[in-house]
Amino acid sequence: IAMPEMDGFQVLEHLARDLRLRDLPVIVTSAVEGMDNVVRCIECGAEDYLPKPVNPVLLKARIGASLEKKRLRDQQKELVRRFATREVAEDLDASGFALGGHRVQATVMFSDIRDFTAHSERLAPREISALLNDYLSSMTSAIHDRRGTVDKYVGDAIMAFWGAPVANAEHAADAVRASLAMQRAMPAIREGYAARGWPAIAMGVGVNTGTMSVGDMGSRFRKAYTVLGDAVNLASRLEGLTKVYGVPILCGEATRAAVPDLVWREIDRVRVKGRASAVAIFEPLAEAGDAPAQARASRWEAALGLYHAQRFDEARTAFDAI
Repeated sequence: IAMPEMDGFQVLEHLARDLRLRDLPVIVTSAVEGMDNVVRCIECGAEDYLPKPVNPVLLKARIGASLEKKRLRDQQKELVRRFATREVAEDLDASGFALGGHRVQATVMFSDIRDFTAHSERLAPREISALLNDYLSSMTSAIHDRRGTVDKYVGDAIMAFWGAPVANAEHAADAVRASLAMQRAMPAIREGYAARGWPAIAMGVGVNTGTMSVGDMGSRFRKAYTVLGDAVNLASRLEGLTKVYGVPILCGEATRAAVPDLVWREIDRVRVKGRASAVAIFEPLAEAGDAPAQARASRWEAALGLYHAQRFDEARTAFDAI
């Protein structure tokens, strides 16, 4: 601690301010006594503190433990950089990768290839791998272009979220527009697959906005940065309902309310598992300036009004005319 020109506390503070050096493990050794000095060293960023004279066996053990902690931190950073956008990774790096659990207002998305199991039975294992790698790369690009973080891939399914780990006031808008971009990419994907003799695939997307828990979660054996909560569960349910209703994207009420500058149509009110009351579900169609989409949405709204009024014959005629 006692050094010429710059004492040990100042060195630690300087290291903490330097993005290139602050993750360097530092073990302080000093003959200066007092618990206050030990506590200050730890608060300034030291990994450990050993009083002089230093026991070499203990020092070796502490160095090994410090290097192992750094290895795990570096591994965590690499995982974030792999699944998050460059901007998110850089912001996390600047904030010291604080990934502790907390509650946030965010938006989550689930996507899934329809009938993928049946499709995969027609392909060789290498073809399945090549198809998925191509498909997931295209979908992930659309997510990253809208500042999303990929949570995980589960076979052909994707889970992604917006609004964490870096705050984003436009998380709902970014998620919906990423979903639209993903669907716009599908025709070119199908065309490429047809040229290779692969099946024509379709996929559904569910999006929901709400309060959720976010953080580094899991067991002592394995953890992942993820989101949990009722709002997350509803997004997963919405993805499953896209196949039932024959639409490419379904969003919850909170998402629709947060993104008014799109053309929307209400699809239905449904009671999903885990919810006592029915929830309205919506399909985003296009940007607000799209006249054909706006006209289609207006005709749909009129037909839906007839349906809700239980004028079913008129509603059927109106729906068939759309």
